[in-house]
Amino acid sequence: MAYVIAQPCVDVKDRACIEECPVDCIYEGPRKLYIHPDECVDCGACEPVCPVEAIFYEDEVPVEWSGYRTADTEIFAPLGSPAGAGATGPLAEDHPLVAARPALEPQT
Repeated sequence: MAYVIAQPCVDVKDRACIEECPVDCIYEGPRKLYIHPDECVDCGACEPVCPVEAIFYEDEVPVEWSGYRTADTEIFAPLGSPAGAGATGPLAEDHPLVAARPALEPQT
């Protein structure tokens, strides 16, 4: 089991969770952050610092965002487990579920 970053993060990417993560398992995509399920140690440090409440324990993802459970797993299939986001840098592309969402308008 691992934590999952769901739809509220799309086009927001606050990054407070990255700073809080003790194992560097949160990777940045172009429009969303992703938690690597094999690197996450289930400490939960990321969840309370998310300002848009986008982080959920895998079994607690709301039904309307259930696709994000597999998105956070599938995005890493080509990479395997690179052992830390800091070593790999940003992901080149988002999961198709994220890429297909209309972009949010910037807040003014």
